Amino acid sequence: MPDNSEANNSIADVLTLLLHNQHALAAAIEETTIWLSANGVGSVAANAIAALETLDTNAQVITDAIMRLRQSPTSSFVPQPPLS
Repeated sequence: MPDNSEANNSIADVLTLLLHNQHALAAAIEETTIWLSANGVGSVAANAIAALETLDTNAQVITDAIMRLRQSPTSSFVPQPPLS
């Protein structure tokens, strides 16, 4: 079986960068949600909170995938979709 450690590390690195982007987007959405709530747009804020929950769920799945890639450099990786 070929050694996939370099490919797995590259994939894990890219997923890590995407995860950092996801955290940055979540922070921006959270700040916007606070502003919306403070300015009386509660229904839009509720939608933003739902989006944050989705980001949190997906962030955990991405984190788990990164850990599996880094721990098993020669195993084949198939990402699992988040449970909704």
